[in-house]
Amino acid sequence: MRGASTCVSRVHEVNASIFSLLAAHGITLIPLSPLGAAVRGLDLRKTPPEPVLDALQSAMAVRGFLVFKDQGTLSGDEQVIASELWGAREMHSTHGVHPKAPNKHIFRLSNDRNVGILGVGPQWHNDGSFERGVFSHVGYHIIRVAEGGGGTIFAHQGGAFDALPEVEQERWQRLVSINSNSGVLHPVVHAHPISGRKSVYLHLGMTGAVLEVVPKSDDPSAVGSLRLLDEGEMRHLFQTYNALLNKGFAPGQADLLAGVPTYGTRVELAGLAAKPELNGRRGVVDGVLDRDNGQGDCIFIDNLAVAHRATPEAHRPASEVGLRILHRTTIKAPSNFDPPFGLPPVLNIHGANPLGNAAGGVWQGGGLGFRWDETIPMQN
Repeated sequence: MRGASTCVSRVHEVNASIFSLLAAHGITLIPLSPLGAAVRGLDLRKTPPEPVLDALQSAMAVRGFLVFKDQGTLSGDEQVIASELWGAREMHSTHGVHPKAPNKHIFRLSNDRNVGILGVGPQWHNDGSFERGVFSHVGYHIIRVAEGGGGTIFAHQGGAFDALPEVEQERWQRLVSINSNSGVLHPVVHAHPISGRKSVYLHLGMTGAVLEVVPKSDDPSAVGSLRLLDEGEMRHLFQTYNALLNKGFAPGQADLLAGVPTYGTRVELAGLAAKPELNGRRGVVDGVLDRDNGQGDCIFIDNLAVAHRATPEAHRPASEVGLRILHRTTIKAPSNFDPPFGLPPVLNIHGANPLGNAAGGVWQGGGLGFRWDETIPMQN
């Protein structure tokens, strides 16, 4: 039936050969539900053999993220070394540096401005969307958990694409987003560079325009013309994307889509001892909430496989929920994340509408870009 996706949306399983290879090196990979996986038996301070790195990176692409357990507290330099195991194997650091960050590559986040940077990432996004080469991977080292909670929500973007109605799948594959600060162009749907899975991609807090490629009437595979989405279309796209990713981890919250996909989860940075009511609740990552409360765990995400956003509790002040400290690192991509259809990789979003003012459509440079909902907090 056209208009409704018949695919059961879910996160794919890791190939059995990867489990065997890792086990031969004393490493255990434990799939989490509904996405992600935990890794035990690997010390990130030591560089694993190349086949192990390839296997872990493949598992990360399929599951979205890996939680490396029992790491203790990594120094800033040790976290950088661990981060350089992935992607192009070098750092790509573009963030501000807090005075208490251990080095320039550590983005130190906290709910106390004297300890770290506040209020980052309340809406769905992928880090580094202002770059042609969007970060391939992002690392999160949990330095201190807040007793009162606060975490990060992840949604698998391949699972999200599968959950789209067929008519939206077709149209979204013809859309290209334009970053509101740098003017770089990125596809709204792409084939993941490692898994090959079709995945959605859109930054809800830094997009200034969206181009639609209109195919030729006599040749649907050829570009006929380009148009910019107007305000109503932009609002619909952003609201649908937001609902789509929200639906993945919390069925029933989104009204724009049908079905109950399972491709999202919440990593709660508080342990079961602190919040026993979380035990067994849908959407909580099994294995992250264990006796050590996640403190000292190191999480690496494939930044083109999962989108993420902070929970509201993560931004509550330390005086209310306790101190939260998280160290983030960003890793350079092996290749640029450029648009299809022969479009240029960058346009001047701060200049005139390249299609001409008569063409209409949203073309908004600077800051947070298009405000699709004036009532929600926005910060990058």
